[in-house]
Amino acid sequence: MAKEKKAVYTGVIAQDEDGNYFCGEYLLDYKTVAKGFNLNDKITIKSTIENSSDKSNEQYPMKSKDFTLVNKQEGDDDAPKPEED
Repeated sequence: MAKEKKAVYTGVIAQDEDGNYFCGEYLLDYKTVAKGFNLNDKITIKSTIENSSDKSNEQYPMKSKDFTLVNKQEGDDDAPKPEED
């Protein structure tokens, strides 16, 4: 049985004046948010790494690519999305 990761932080996706997506004190990966999330989505951050960007490191020392919607069931991360007509 796989061990579940503990949540690092749970909050809402926001965007700052520079266009960075963040949740609380954590910078979120721009491409990940743009691909499958919306502003104000409630997410759970599962892991973080040090933010190596000179532009945003002072404001966001940690960043994440590993986050999911709060109401998303475990194991659904790769499930296809139903198409709307």
